[in-house]
Amino acid sequence: MQLDRIVNFHKTIGDKTRIQIIALLKDGPLHGQAIAGKLGLTPPTISYHINKLREIDIIYQRREKNTIYFYLNKKKLAFMADAILRIGEEKEMEQFQVNDEEKYNIIQNFFQDGKLKNIPAQRKKKLIVLEHLVNGLEKGRTYSEKEINEHIKQFYGDFATIRREFIMCQFMSRQNSEYELNPEELWLI
Repeated sequence: MQLDRIVNFHKTIGDKTRIQIIALLKDGPLHGQAIAGKLGLTPPTISYHINKLREIDIIYQRREKNTIYFYLNKKKLAFMADAILRIGEEKEMEQFQVNDEEKYNIIQNFFQDGKLKNIPAQRKKKLIVLEHLVNGLEKGRTYSEKEINEHIKQFYGDFATIRREFIMCQFMSRQNSEYELNPEELWLI
């Protein structure tokens, strides 16, 4: 699971009204007027918060005649709430038993004169190549997109693809066109 999804979930949940709505819905479905009445808020305010919770798939709706009832997606809520405890397990599940000699051989096969010849198709090899490419970056430092592009261009011309792979394989996180290395525990290698 991507770290950004976990953060977005907790940011969305981190509101008193939304927590109250979740608490009300755990006992069963309610319509918007009932939720507004129980919380002493206006229907537009409830609609705003319901939409935020629907965006992260914690609430879903069903129409019965002329009334829309909101339901709590308890499985999704439990899964997302527990996601922090699973960070690193995905890494363990996908971890490859690769010794240093095998890593060395993969690097030798895909690099020539310090340049990446092509991106490996096999996931295991791709992760080893990406790990090799991020080794020159400093932990804890924030990089602009231009700086990341320049770093990648030293090794490979298609910097956009490599930059995207860094994010997808959780080597780096991106926010507002700024990049930072993730802790090694999050890397998918």
